[in-house]
Amino acid sequence: MKEKKVEGIGFFEKYLTIWVILCMIAGVLIGKFLPVVPEFLGQFEYANVSVPIAVLIWLMIFPMMLKVDFKSVKDVGKNPKGLFVTWIVNWLIKPFTMFGIAALFFYVVFRELIPHDLAKEYLAGAVLLGAAPCTAMVFVWSHLSKGNPAYTVVQVATNDLIILLAFTPIVAFLLGVSGIEIPWDTLLLSVVLFVVIPLSAGIITRTFLINHRGKEYFTNTFLPKFNGITITGLLLTLVIIFSFQGNVILENPLHIVLIAIPLAIQTFLVFFLAYLASKFLKLPHDIAAPAGMIGASNFFELAVAVAISLFGAQSPVALATIVGVLVEVPIMLTLVRIANGTKKWFNA
Repeated sequence: MKEKKVEGIGFFEKYLTIWVILCMIAGVLIGKFLPVVPEFLGQFEYANVSVPIAVLIWLMIFPMMLKVDFKSVKDVGKNPKGLFVTWIVNWLIKPFTMFGIAALFFYVVFRELIPHDLAKEYLAGAVLLGAAPCTAMVFVWSHLSKGNPAYTVVQVATNDLIILLAFTPIVAFLLGVSGIEIPWDTLLLSVVLFVVIPLSAGIITRTFLINHRGKEYFTNTFLPKFNGITITGLLLTLVIIFSFQGNVILENPLHIVLIAIPLAIQTFLVFFLAYLASKFLKLPHDIAAPAGMIGASNFFELAVAVAISLFGAQSPVALATIVGVLVEVPIMLTLVRIANGTKKWFNA
């Protein structure tokens, strides 16, 4: 079993939490002892978007979009119950439970530990994470939990289509409720930059190569060329962000732990909501497990990108989304073990 897990998840992905911690340390040290670096990078901005970070984010997202086969959407009607679980949990429950849990902890439980202004910005980061269900790493979690790969593709493909329509209004609504004014044009621009453009580029590239070189070439030769690029782009982005965040982190190291607590609770809650709903609906385990994984994990690349675009790389909002990256991998690996250990709950 252990060997299969190693095969299913790459070296960088398996130890992503460790790399994130190292990047955090490196970024903080750069910001503290080499402030000229973030000052230099801060000069390259357009419409409050850091150009270096935008390029790295595109490097993160594009390889993931290549993997999504939207032709699979035509098979939605064959077994829709698993899709209903995914859609309802991801879009009608998850963003709002994230808002509620984060607000409870940041405003009430941690009221004496987090100043109100910081609490509001941490809540905004949590909202961005809650409104962005996973679209890429879920393929790894699905594989490790022996999920149905074809059905997982449909779940992810339809989820990506919903993101295009639902992400902006949900985020705008929840941020408005939390007292943060967000210009719609800026939020829409973020979705265009970090979802529509890489998604379109991925579809065009995938279609062109499969039509001209064949699916075997695309799957076995072209896609492997991007192995590690997403994680490398993520880690370099984190170094830059943490170099901007150095003073905030050094002044509030406890806040990293405090932010992680409601994010972790939310992750477990959403997983079990989707997983147990699938059991109630008598879905097979290979559909139930990915349904739980998609809701539990986050499209943190998008959340980070939008946080940077809306609030800046130096903002506590961006920091909160980065904590989401920090806690996700160990929690998701725990949920994989839970899913594999409870397979007997479902019909074969």
